[in-house]
Amino acid sequence: MNPYIDLQQIKEAFMKCQLQENHNFLEEDLQALADAFIMAAMPEIVRTERKACISFVRSLNTLVAEKLEEYRGPL
Repeated sequence: MNPYIDLQQIKEAFMKCQLQENHNFLEEDLQALADAFIMAAMPEIVRTERKACISFVRSLNTLVAEKLEEYRGPL
């Protein structure tokens, strides 16, 4: 299972998608599903990237990392 999106989020994204009525999963349907899943996963992807960025900055300069966390607010 993808760590960025859980089963409930997948179901919700699928239900919000505007698919063609026949559900043959045309290219447009697949694109709509991919977009919906990406948008559902985006908040967790952003949090993960932010943690990695702060961790990297902390490895170089702890004071800068602390200021970055202060500026960006809590995760």
